[in-house]
Formats: sequence, structure tokens, C-alpha cells
Amino acid sequence: MATARATWEYRDRFGDGFGRTYFRRFGPGVVSSVGLGTYLGAPTDAVDEGYERALIAGLEGGCNVVDTAANYRCGRSERVVGRALGRADVERDAVVVATKGGFLPFDGDRPADPADYLRERFVEGGPVDPADLAASQHCIAPDLIDAMVDRSLDRLGVETIDCYYIHNPETQLRVRSRAAVYDQLEATFERLERRVAADDVGGYGVATWEAFRRPPEHDDHLSLPTVIDRARRAAETVGREECGFTAIQLPFNVVMADAFTTPAHEFEGDRRSALEVAHALGVDVFTSASLAQGDLSTELPASVDAELSGDTPAQRAINFARSAPGVTCALVGTSDPNHVAENVAAGTFDPLGARAFDAVFE
Repeated sequence: MATARATWEYRDRFGDGFGRTYFRRFGPGVVSSVGLGTYLGAPTDAVDEGYERALIAGLEGGCNVVDTAANYRCGRSERVVGRALGRADVERDAVVVATKGGFLPFDGDRPADPADYLRERFVEGGPVDPADLAASQHCIAPDLIDAMVDRSLDRLGVETIDCYYIHNPETQLRVRSRAAVYDQLEATFERLERRVAADDVGGYGVATWEAFRRPPEHDDHLSLPTVIDRARRAAETVGREECGFTAIQLPFNVVMADAFTTPAHEFEGDRRSALEVAHALGVDVFTSASLAQGDLSTELPASVDAELSGDTPAQRAINFARSAPGVTCALVGTSDPNHVAENVAAGTFDPLGARAFDAVFE
């Protein structure tokens, strides 16, 4: 588990090489504001090798946040993260490791008949009730998430997952009401609160794509204040004084800035953005798609590009995500070792201040 002592020592080891706001508070410790993502890439040995080298370079170069998921690259990404943690010249408890559960994962490669595979492995005698499935492969029921925590612990080779996300819960809105999704989230949060109490999980949260960026009238909307309230109720139910809901993850970049610009959530008598609500409720924000899956690595909108610091478009795009008020860490894909140094070096430049960031949208 990441600890305050080890993460602060990591900051002392690398901090002089970065800008003054590169390391940011996360719980009792600190994290780099550029993190290592593991989403893209084929489920092959060659891609595994590239990821492993890239992750080690990032961990040994000043990034102490690694993000993955049970279903990324047919489960290979979690295993690669585990190998990199074991081989990098950093302490395990200096690194915040996050993963996700919700999409039923394959194991190593894509089976010839995916539907048959998922039915045999997860439904027939497994932890999934067919009534809890959405889109044939998504489930956030307590029993499934409990099993996925164990699977991720094993694949990652760690004793504790620092942040465990429920993955894209808005997928469930395809088959059930918003109220029913909140009820299921609360039941699963209760299970995760127990895993926090057992030190299997350091904290938990929700990783979304649409849910927190869209206004209430949108089909995929989920209320961030309601989700956090349900987590606090779950903590009370299991008798924990401190709620384990730690963070949210959502996409944020130059061309997907809804988390800052869209007043999507009813909060304290007003409509506010996801970033504003998360900050007010003391929840950390980790941004995904900081480079729009590579589209922003070569060119940015000219009006924004001119306001940002960095030697390359990729660095300036990363610094845009790091500049948003309330953002703790911007995640960047790391499948190519040759890009790691460039991405990490974005942190040697200071991001925009709050006023300058606001001015981008005026």
C-alpha cells in the first residue's frame, strides 16, 4: 500500500527535477500530477514488453501513479503493472496503484466465442446474476466486484490496491433506472468499505466516461453528489467513521473539457461542474484521455496552444489537463517507452494558474 512516508520520500528523490506543483497531495501522501495509463494496445507479448519497459522508465523517472483495469488488454495490463512494480528501482509503497472492475474480463487473449466464455466463467456457477448484466458484459453488483478485487490483487501481485474504481457505472443505465443504479452502487460501496477495513483496498471511487460530464437530462447522467452521499451511507452502514470514497476518474482534455465547463450537478442549490463538486466534497480527480488517445500529441487548437508551456504539443496538452482546478493527476498512456520521457517532462513546466486557465474559456 502507498504510504505517506514512502510517497514523500519519492517526492524528495525526484521533486527537484520538476515544477513546483508537480507533486500534489493525495490522502496523507503525495502523487505525481502525471500518471501512467495502460489502456491502449493489443493483447500480445510484444505490447506487454513495451508497456513493462515504459512503466519502469516512468516509475524510475518521477511518476508514482499507475492506472489500469481488470479488462484492459484482456487482463494483460494488470499483470504487466505487477511485473513493472517488482522490477523498477522504487519502493512498492511509494506508488499509488489504481485499477477498476465492472466489465467482465478475458484472460490473456480474446476467446473465439466471447459470449460463451463470459457465460461459462462468470454466470454459470460464477459471481454474476444474469439480471445484473448490462450490454452482455457489464456488472457492478457486490459479488462480482468482490471477486474482481481478489482477481486484481492476484494479477497485480500486491497486498493492497490503493484506489479501486467501479468502472463506467453509467453502462447500467441501459437496463435499469437511475435510482436502481444508485442502490446497486451503495450496496457495492458497502462491500468495498469492508475491503478497505481489511486493508485489501486503500480507498475506492468511480471511473466514468459520460456520467459526470453530462447534465441531468442526459441518458448517461449520474449525480456526483448523490454517488458520494451513497458512499457515505455505505460507510455508516458498515460502521466505519471515515468514508473510503477517495477519487473519481473522468476524461478531460482540450477538446473534452465538459468536466470543467458543464454545470452538470445540482449542488447546494445551484448547478455546478464535476470538478467544482469534487473539490467541494474533498474528492480527488484523476483525468483520463489527457491526449485524447493520441490525437492531441501532434497538434492543439491554436488559441489554447499559445497559452500553455511545454516543448511539444503532447507536453502542452498534458499541462492543460494538469492546470484544471481540482485535478490531482492527469493520466497518459504509456505503451511506447519512447514517449515516456517526453510525457513525464511535461511536469518540468508549471501549469496554468487558475486565472489563466479560466481565461482560456472566455
